[in-house]
Amino acid sequence: MMTLKKTFAAAMAWAAVCCAPVLAQETENRNLEAAKNMDILNSLYQQLDMVYVDTVQPAQLYTAGIRGMLRQLDPYTEYYPESETKNLQMMLTGKYAGIGALIRYHVRKRRAVIDEPYLGMPAQLAGLMKGDEILQIDDSLCTDKSTGWVSSHLRGDAGTTFRLRVYRPSLQKELNFDITRRNIKLPEIPYYGVLSHGYGVADSMAVGYIALTGFTEGNAQAVRRAFISLKEQGARALVLDLRGNGGGSEQEAVDLLSIFLPKGVTVVENRGKIPQVCKRYETMLEPVDTLMPMAVLVGPETASAAEITAGALQDLDRAVVVGQRSFGKGLVQVPLELPYNTNAKITTARYYIPSGRCIQAVNYSHGDAQVGYRERVPDSLTHVFRTRAGREVRDGGGIMPDLEVRNDTMPNIAYYLGSTGLDSTEVAFDWVVGYISSHKQIAAPGEFHLSDVEYDDFCQHVLQSGFKYDAESKRIMAELEKAARFEGYYDDNKALFAELSQALRHDVQKELWRHKQSICRVLEADIIEAYYYQQGAMQAALQYDKQLSAATALLGDSRRYTELLQPKDKKQQATH
Repeated sequence: MMTLKKTFAAAMAWAAVCCAPVLAQETENRNLEAAKNMDILNSLYQQLDMVYVDTVQPAQLYTAGIRGMLRQLDPYTEYYPESETKNLQMMLTGKYAGIGALIRYHVRKRRAVIDEPYLGMPAQLAGLMKGDEILQIDDSLCTDKSTGWVSSHLRGDAGTTFRLRVYRPSLQKELNFDITRRNIKLPEIPYYGVLSHGYGVADSMAVGYIALTGFTEGNAQAVRRAFISLKEQGARALVLDLRGNGGGSEQEAVDLLSIFLPKGVTVVENRGKIPQVCKRYETMLEPVDTLMPMAVLVGPETASAAEITAGALQDLDRAVVVGQRSFGKGLVQVPLELPYNTNAKITTARYYIPSGRCIQAVNYSHGDAQVGYRERVPDSLTHVFRTRAGREVRDGGGIMPDLEVRNDTMPNIAYYLGSTGLDSTEVAFDWVVGYISSHKQIAAPGEFHLSDVEYDDFCQHVLQSGFKYDAESKRIMAELEKAARFEGYYDDNKALFAELSQALRHDVQKELWRHKQSICRVLEADIIEAYYYQQGAMQAALQYDKQLSAATALLGDSRRYTELLQPKDKKQQATH
């Protein structure tokens, strides 16, 4: 054995000696290539500055060049010039100084409007309401300005005061507000509570629910406090909702996992090119509960630190994952300071969860990562890993749920009425604003529903507005007709195409009543949010949540829950 070790060591030493000149030559070639291209870039800028027909702006030109270079890597490696440093800080901490309100652009009125003031924040405390049209910030007129421009002017240093002039449609007059900016922390937990049988929970089972929207500074501590509160209220199982959670701080994910796992358990490992970025994370805090039955809800927008959390709980058989496959972001970014108060966020490693798998779904190593080639790892090329109990899990495509449940899809007309940024959505938005102005109070979030009379009033409002939307069938029909013309089939079947086109022509009035249930939910959520804020809107929406119902039903069935956490061979033995 000793001779074999010596022989191996000698072979490695010889290989190192032989390879050293090659590696040194490769490094020298790369450095020469980099210096040559930097020289070309600076020379080109000098020529542009001297002969280009218009005056060039060096900061804008070089920023565009840097971002063009980074686009060859991955979409998460980003450059932040001095003017955008605050955006990076907000991303990392979830904090900014402003008024605490969500704004949207009203296309028809060509101005930004208040969409949602956050509870307890300057906008809400000053009396701003949903639908208020932003006219002027101090001496700056805001009409015809984008939401980005308005948002940047609403923000500023904490403690500074400005005058905001708005137009309130319900009063048909302009109002002035003196508002003092303050540090705003976006709500990390929009809602938590103990769910009753109205949410699919068995009468004998108290299920706690926590929705977490991100992993910024302090979020894990907020979840710890919420979980302790739920236990004190009698919760005997927990649903952790990570749907729509795009991630954030890796350390926050580790601290959150410490709530549910024993101290000293490895939950994630980073592996990169240099030793400084290679790190193994273990739970460092005392847990609150390591045994309570637990389900984690995930979806296509669950990413990054949220996937670390869900994946570690799955790999360690601590929770059942319910919902749809997650996004698949297995890359780690580190913020770096650059000269002249600029910053960058650079991908330095891949992370690996306890089973040893990396769940990165896309290979960005071939060309333009943002608009060009993206190689998504096909399921057939993923590899099998094992959870602590021996269950099969796979890498390369996000976190696959143990129990896959798809939520109901939204009808096309409900999407156009409810989504932001579309001209057609202003019809619903304006009706909701009018409804709020004529109702001082509404029922509690779980009890509020529009009456048939109120919904009929909404339908009349939509029809009188001339609302139109692009039906999916119409788009597909146009593509079919185009293909038929190209292949020469259209002229012989013109009558059939005309008949089919007529049959697919959508009747807005008919569609409004056909999809009444879905449209009512969109309207009710918007209305409830104006009275009970984000917490109330989420509480109401959970009543119709198929994935949540599946999770609570599973937690109420201890036998099924246990079976899902066992390998297939043990499940088969249990059924014999």
